[in-house]
Amino acid sequence: MRAVFMLRQAGRATGRSMSVFVRDIGFGLMEVGHNTLALVGLAAVAALIFVSGRADIRGQIEVVALDWLQSRQEARDVASGNVPADDQTTVAQAEPEGVARATAADLNALTRQQATLATWIARRYKVAPEPIGALVKEAWAIGNRAGLDPTLILAIMAVESSFNPFAQSAVGAQGLMQVMKRVHDDKYVAFGGTHAAFDPISNLRVGVQVLKECISRAGSLQEGLRHYVGAALIEGDGGYVGRVLTEQAHMRSVADGKQVPVNATASAPVNHENRDTQPRRAPGESTSDPQAAPQTPETVALLP
Repeated sequence: MRAVFMLRQAGRATGRSMSVFVRDIGFGLMEVGHNTLALVGLAAVAALIFVSGRADIRGQIEVVALDWLQSRQEARDVASGNVPADDQTTVAQAEPEGVARATAADLNALTRQQATLATWIARRYKVAPEPIGALVKEAWAIGNRAGLDPTLILAIMAVESSFNPFAQSAVGAQGLMQVMKRVHDDKYVAFGGTHAAFDPISNLRVGVQVLKECISRAGSLQEGLRHYVGAALIEGDGGYVGRVLTEQAHMRSVADGKQVPVNATASAPVNHENRDTQPRRAPGESTSDPQAAPQTPETVALLP
């Protein structure tokens, strides 16, 4: 009996020991888990503080998150039948940096004079005010550097392309200022190549460079404009100089705070008969060469 009693006592002691052991292990695991979660939380807080101070990292995270959300949305659309599986490639991909390519400016960031003129031009030519605001701002900046009235630069854009940055004439003049890139390709080197003719700001800067050279060569503004339009060696310019100067006068008045109707007449009617019958040559081209091919009277910059 005593032996049985001893065995029972030993079993109870062993059970109590195992219970204490298991309880201690459980408490230990809970403590370790608690401390680990605390460390993870601290690490997360530290990471958030670090990321909040790095705009580049925040931008990358936003792009990744946006791409993931968009891919999930596209997958749901395909699964629900809203977007056919073979049309998935037509879904636009997000590109937050795309706004950097836009030629646009907040009119509130312009001077009052510039904003007033930009609004008038936008209404007159039925174009968006934000891109015109960027062009007006650039015309002021480059005009001051080149010693040209910015309203002259804007008037040339108005007459040449009506502020269409993708305009092209029958003889190949392109962009806002209608510069002949085959003649002035060297001037586009600084902008990465002749495709920059379709970048509004690049085209404006090259056009101003051509205009400045024309005026310097001709010796006066009016003769410089005749050179710019390629009419230096013919009798008439088809009314080009008059249209540019009239449009500049309107813009100058608007910039000075005067009221000018948006439908104000640009100039006297152009003598189209003269423009259609007179050949145009680049400045310096011989007029006696019977092989010289006449050019159509388009408004292009032909100063080589």
